[in-house]
Amino acid sequence: MTSAMIEKLVRFQDPERTLGYARGLDDTTRAAIFGTDPATYLQVVASLEEQRREAAAQLAADPAVRLHLDRLPFERGQRIVAIGESTTADRLSWFEILSTLVAAERPDLELSLVNAAVSGATTTQTLAGLPALRRVQGDWTFCMLGSNDLQRFDGADGPRLVRNEETVRNLTELRRRQPSGGTTWVWVTPTRVDEAAVARFPFFGAAGISWSNADVDDLAASIGGLGDLRIDTAAVTYGPGAFIEDGVHPSVETQKRLVVAVLAGIAADEG
Repeated sequence: MTSAMIEKLVRFQDPERTLGYARGLDDTTRAAIFGTDPATYLQVVASLEEQRREAAAQLAADPAVRLHLDRLPFERGQRIVAIGESTTADRLSWFEILSTLVAAERPDLELSLVNAAVSGATTTQTLAGLPALRRVQGDWTFCMLGSNDLQRFDGADGPRLVRNEETVRNLTELRRRQPSGGTTWVWVTPTRVDEAAVARFPFFGAAGISWSNADVDDLAASIGGLGDLRIDTAAVTYGPGAFIEDGVHPSVETQKRLVVAVLAGIAADEG
């Protein structure tokens, strides 16, 4: 396995989230799962952590971001939970960068940020895992799901993995089945894709799967009808370098824009 493949796997996959019963794995076991040795695994993790800290520091230097941080609507000691798939599970995701940013710039809040996202998860799989999600019930819940539901087989006109109606039903049930006592719920719409890059990516071609922005936009519109605050991510995926090579996963620059969109969204809602 190449070093680039190992880095991508470590970046996007978390065995302990994917396998809920596999808790407390040591670095030797984690490295073996990724097909590498412990030293290489730890080196990759350290590199990703440094990239995350750098991204958070860059955001902290932005006066607009600092203003949002000063006006965070969270109360001291609250737990903030993220539900999602690879865009959120990413070690360089908007939620991980936000966690690092808040810990560095607002330690007075003593927040607990819990990333419960699982790479590759559909809304159906997430709904099936609801008992595990209830164990990490948050005072605030950010839900960014649906990208994997949007996979189409045999081209842009082929069948979808999960129909839009079923995706909306699953999201509705996830929201409805939160434990009594309440949580402040925030929908974060799936990011758009680079359709040309998706079409070029060899793995997707071999698997016969694709994504389209028409499907992303349809789902975003449907999420807008579910109630609660919705943060629309359509505006963050622009320009060269908005995605990594597969055209689906956002780059670090796009993830940073997502952080800003989320901070602005929750600030505007409170205002």
